[in-house]
Amino acid sequence: MAILGLSKGQMKPVWDGKQFVPRLTLPLSLTADHRVIDGAAAARFNAFLAQVLADYRRILL
Repeated sequence: MAILGLSKGQMKPVWDGKQFVPRLTLPLSLTADHRVIDGAAAARFNAFLAQVLADYRRILL
């Protein structure tokens, strides 16, 4: 059992290696019951979800 929390996306400055550029950020929070779900699996899911949302074209594949 887990709960995924999303909040409002905001434009924030992000360093791209040369300069700060405005990027839309979406805070994610995943709360998992460790009696049911291994914490490492929950962390992998959260990382995967962030990766998919960062490149929305992957959703179409």
